[in-house]
Amino acid sequence: MRRQVGSPRPKGGRENKETLCRNVLIYGHCRYEDQGCTFNHDQNKGKSNQTDASKKTLNVESPSFTPATQQTTTRNVLSTQAANAPSFTPRGLGAATPTGSQDSEPASFNPAAIRDFTPGFDLNASNTFATPGQPLQHHLYANVGPRREDLLPYQRTTSDFFMPEDLRQEMVKKSEAALQVMPNSQLPRLDPYHSLVPLDTSNRKNPTVFGYSTWVYKAMSSKHGRIYCLRRLEGYRLTNEHAIRSVKEWRRVVSANVVRIHDAFTTRAFGDSSLIFVQDYHPLSRTLAEVHLTPDPAARFQQKSLIPEKVLWSYISQIATALKAIHSAHLAARCLDVTKIILTEKNRIRLNGCSILDVVQFEPRRPVQELQQEDLISFGRLMLGLATLTHPAELMDMNLLVDQTGKTYSVVLRDTIAWLLTPQSAAKPKTIDVFVQGVATHIVTSLEESQQREDELASHLSREVENGRIARLMMKLMAINERYEFNGEQAWSENGDKYILKLFRDYAFHQVDRDGNPVLDIGHMIRCLNKMDVGIEEKVNLTSRDGQTTFIISYRELKKMLISAFGELQTGKTVKPGKNY
Repeated sequence: MRRQVGSPRPKGGRENKETLCRNVLIYGHCRYEDQGCTFNHDQNKGKSNQTDASKKTLNVESPSFTPATQQTTTRNVLSTQAANAPSFTPRGLGAATPTGSQDSEPASFNPAAIRDFTPGFDLNASNTFATPGQPLQHHLYANVGPRREDLLPYQRTTSDFFMPEDLRQEMVKKSEAALQVMPNSQLPRLDPYHSLVPLDTSNRKNPTVFGYSTWVYKAMSSKHGRIYCLRRLEGYRLTNEHAIRSVKEWRRVVSANVVRIHDAFTTRAFGDSSLIFVQDYHPLSRTLAEVHLTPDPAARFQQKSLIPEKVLWSYISQIATALKAIHSAHLAARCLDVTKIILTEKNRIRLNGCSILDVVQFEPRRPVQELQQEDLISFGRLMLGLATLTHPAELMDMNLLVDQTGKTYSVVLRDTIAWLLTPQSAAKPKTIDVFVQGVATHIVTSLEESQQREDELASHLSREVENGRIARLMMKLMAINERYEFNGEQAWSENGDKYILKLFRDYAFHQVDRDGNPVLDIGHMIRCLNKMDVGIEEKVNLTSRDGQTTFIISYRELKKMLISAFGELQTGKTVKPGKNY
């Protein structure tokens, strides 16, 4: 049991009223307050005088001052040395042990002199934005990112707790596309892949790129439930077993701008000999040809507008990054085509279809250096086609088109495309490393934009970080409330602690105004759930709907009741609340 510490012997009644009781200083209260203690028990009284004294006493630069972890209690922290201090009994209530004169009182309790002193929360802070007396620990909704300027510091909008609606819709649409299935589908099952859904039906008979008609499917793996993209080459016959093994080399290519390849195999499930490539699946992605070179049927004028130069430089930076990763692995992309490069997010592209030509054209194996030089030429044709809104297969007089590019875009972009289209010579070697050095400024700009986008998404994510915790708490409440029978007990949720939890449910979600209209204050609901989840000492007044029953109870006690009641549902018997739930 803690003992009340010693205090100087009082000199007079009037002087005692101006002196703050030492028990209040150390423990936060005095048990003799109602038994005749003549000292002052109001910490707010004489605050200005105590502030100066505290500044002299508490010196954060003192070598003996070692702050520890902040506590969540509103009382002053009790050190081990202060707990062993002599007991203090006010005059008239028993014997007291004098410890000194009243004039030396400010120096009698020096937190800086106590080795294990831990600073608590200052409840008498004079600044405008004082630290709350009962902090919510790490369960907070931090106001991060862009915000409205016309709101007061304590005001929040409903959107502050959730991600933007356009981002939510985009993610929901991608999730819906990933889970889409075909009822009564006649497509075969390629063990372990099932639930095949065709994705690319417009260019399925175009054998220009790979030499075979291709089909693209979305499929789910029965091994771990992940979704993949299957690219099928129709009518391919494997003549060399080593050809398909070359896919293993592509597994080492891990780049944010390359669609990752996982496996390749042959099958006769489609009624012919087909080659299947297993790649990552990016829902709702579109090719660069669909985005920039295909006229919009809903548009009034069947003509695409010029691509902004900022977007072109972003594409150049990302493709250069992808080729850097591929060439560093001693491989070549061999598939820089506008119909095979996909746009997965805003201005975010990925090279698709890599490794396919390494399998299909395995026999006439060509030097990697020669294939890498062709990558740079294809890179230049790709960017020239995007700059002139011309399909690369339809480019005729490229010198004329390069000159036209200088009229609509900057000279730097024109020279960059011209460098890519120029064949390598002994005097001027062409490598992706040389190209990256030449466009380093634009790559840095592209990196800056991607980091800003990352900061924006992190800001949106911070709004959702607490929602999962609140959802779990609500699920537990809903599992307890209105459960009238459990384990043979009638009206289980209407008895004991469960009934109090029901009243808390009404207090948080079923409040009405004076006219009987429901109060739909989301901020009130979130505050109630936050306080209950943390279990603070703040008390709440819970009243039954008929007004005949009233409970004044703290959120800490409500949390213990929730733990106990939910534990009963889990184990089928009464349990004691623990630290976690």
